[in-house]
Amino acid sequence: MRSQVVVCTACSAANRLPDGKPASAAKCGRCGVQLFAGKPTDVSATALDAQVARGSVPVLVDVWAPWCGPCRMMAPAYETAARELEPDFRVLKLNSEVEQGAASRLGIRGIPTMILFSDGREAARVSGAMTTPSQIVAWARAQLAAAGKAA
Repeated sequence: MRSQVVVCTACSAANRLPDGKPASAAKCGRCGVQLFAGKPTDVSATALDAQVARGSVPVLVDVWAPWCGPCRMMAPAYETAARELEPDFRVLKLNSEVEQGAASRLGIRGIPTMILFSDGREAARVSGAMTTPSQIVAWARAQLAAAGKAA
């Protein structure tokens, strides 16, 4: 039986979930936190690296800053999109003001920027605010399909 690896956003433990088991109800084997909350999780650079490197679930990250008007405008749509995308995607937020080194390493030139990671590497990115959940969901699914994955 195949399985997927889901990295806990609370403790960074890798959890193996067998296919056929509902991922949306799964809890971390180490800390007991629900693995998918149906909303974006704010992460540190270290936690983002763990999600990308150790998890098998595609990672969608919104790189943003609290002073950014377009970022704040996009936030409600991104939160709503997370409810539809999880558990097929891990939906995260990275504060570029707090994690300046990570933003630099990721080559962020403007915010908001969404980056999709699949199989441990960047698959796609887009800069600029998307204001409806359907735009975000459609973009993420199309980019994953273009990368040869289904979600």
